[in-house]
Amino acid sequence: MSSWQNWSGTESATGIETLRPGSADELAAAVKSAAEQGKKLKAVGAGHSFTGCSVPQEVMIRLDRLSSITHADQQSGRVTVGAGTGLRKLNLGLAAFDLALANLGDIDKQTISGAISTGTHGTGARLGGLATQVVGLDLITADGSVLHCSAEENPGVFAAARISVGALGVISSLTLQCVPAFLLRAQEMPMPLADVLDGFDELADGNDHFEFYWFPHTELALTKRNNRVGADVEAAPVGRIRGWVDDELLSNKVFELTNRLAVRQPAMVPRINRIASRALSAREYVDASYKVFCTERNVVFRESEYAVPREHVIEVIRRLRDWIDTSGSRIPFPIEVRVAAPDDIWLSTAHGRETAYVAIHQYHQLPHDPYFQAFERIVADYDGRPHWGKLHTLGASELRARYPRFDDFVAVRDRLDPQRVFENAYTRQVFG
Repeated sequence: MSSWQNWSGTESATGIETLRPGSADELAAAVKSAAEQGKKLKAVGAGHSFTGCSVPQEVMIRLDRLSSITHADQQSGRVTVGAGTGLRKLNLGLAAFDLALANLGDIDKQTISGAISTGTHGTGARLGGLATQVVGLDLITADGSVLHCSAEENPGVFAAARISVGALGVISSLTLQCVPAFLLRAQEMPMPLADVLDGFDELADGNDHFEFYWFPHTELALTKRNNRVGADVEAAPVGRIRGWVDDELLSNKVFELTNRLAVRQPAMVPRINRIASRALSAREYVDASYKVFCTERNVVFRESEYAVPREHVIEVIRRLRDWIDTSGSRIPFPIEVRVAAPDDIWLSTAHGRETAYVAIHQYHQLPHDPYFQAFERIVADYDGRPHWGKLHTLGASELRARYPRFDDFVAVRDRLDPQRVFENAYTRQVFG
């Protein structure tokens, strides 16, 4: 028997039976055996979700032995990978084939199946999240059978299983539509928050990938623009010393220290944030796409993120700023804003609408409930959809009203897992 805890320390489990199948056949046999014994089973990835979506109740399946590229076609860009493949390993493997994912989130600690299943996304007004890059998957269902899913084969299950929060079965492999490897020019610079909000649509539509970070209690935001470069442009990465200072010293070690200071002296947070925002300096570099997308984040925090219709995001930010200003709360972590194109995946936070994401964070040693609850009250006015892997309090009734295909998903779940082998407390909360 073993124990498990997620990265942020918000969820844990003890007395868990752990299985590590080495093949899809072993995985199918393990799932079938657990189901026949009436046991609850969960596949666990890197544990990077803040919610209880992957908390095992009785049997935990680790997929780290299914963690390699099994097929790659450079001509078509189709790549098949084991479900337990970590994103960092995947990015390096794709680069060896001169391929890349068209869009990524900002960390690479997750497994590909965990990232897909919780709706992980990056930013880009013309691009979708990771799940939109999946063109096929193999799903092990509760009876141990393997469903091959794509737009042509089991299309209803495919529409549900690309973002399923682990509630339909265990994914054993995924086929991804990749693109030729490409370079991005990264331009990072501080701007007045008022200018960012006033020009948000132009910034979002005028760049391949745009996001900004606003430090509460200040009037400054850090903007990030990432754009593809022409074939004649060569890589010009951040220098080793500058990269260490910006990404390791300032973003991790110093940021950890300032958050610890915020715990002891909350009244200093506005001053700390003002100093931090003024210390931000512009930089520009060109590097492989996955190196630009993904950054190292070691400071432990709590996070809530909601997707809102893009046309309402500026109103959400202004209301959130008003609440922070009047509540007396002290927030040392920046607020992150990103965008995505609409898609047709049933439980995608961007399903059927142009989407903006607002992510709020709080240091793990500071209280977060009042802040996160106020945020939820604000986004509820705009049919906000919570990221499946980040903290929220919504249940099935609220989610049903915000997802047009919610009942279609539940019907697929009823058919594939009538005995609720893949159930846990979180799936009971969000699916009923």
